[in-house]
Amino acid sequence: MKKILLPFAIMATMAYSGEQFAMSDADRAMYAEILENNPADIFVEEGSEFFEEIGDEEALAKFLGVSEKDLPKYIASFPRYIKKLGNVVGVDQVLQAMQIEQGKKRFKLKSENMFSMLAYVKSLANDEQFNIDITADRHIKASYALGKKTFETKRGGRGLSCLSCHSKDVIGMILRTQPLPDLGEAGTGATWPAYRMTKSSLRTLQRRFQGCMKNALLAVIPIGSKEMVGLEVYISKMSQNSKKALAIPGLKR
Repeated sequence: MKKILLPFAIMATMAYSGEQFAMSDADRAMYAEILENNPADIFVEEGSEFFEEIGDEEALAKFLGVSEKDLPKYIASFPRYIKKLGNVVGVDQVLQAMQIEQGKKRFKLKSENMFSMLAYVKSLANDEQFNIDITADRHIKASYALGKKTFETKRGGRGLSCLSCHSKDVIGMILRTQPLPDLGEAGTGATWPAYRMTKSSLRTLQRRFQGCMKNALLAVIPIGSKEMVGLEVYISKMSQNSKKALAIPGLKR
């Protein structure tokens, strides 16, 4: 049997899945009901109102230099390099740039208002497959490479990395009562922003990254930083490789 080299603090809380970790029938029924009536829908509706303040789909398409018809497919290509912004960016940073261009108050990337607006705009691409081209230019190549490095690099006193809990060696094991998923097969990149039941709020993929870092006692990387955008590129590419379509808003534990 292949050895799994993880810090003792992690191994002590891990086990293979079994009945003792399965949801009860009551919990399963509650989850199904919430899934049918995702609380995030309220935030998405709120996000559509914020979006109206800076325009509509036509205005977003014009800002991005694409046709309105092609907008959903183009949204599914983010994060990507945007020449006018000079960086590989996420959709939220594009929305922030639109606010600035129009002289409106800029939502902070970590704000609830931005989370809501991002959820609405990304939901315009629902059912689209990710089409991130990591070979398109040197900028996206570098972003993907940085994301991979950030995912795999061990940090902090415990010597943990994202890979510590998401390598193929540990998929299916239990950590804090939850099975560790294959991020690609789970469509992780394609299902955020999502409503987190344990937080009773809408969260984004990068905000979830921060939560993982905090739980692992790692220095938390800022949302919108090159490392965070790179991580989003890397994780989204996993969903793309697994042919998982965008389904936003998601629902998470």
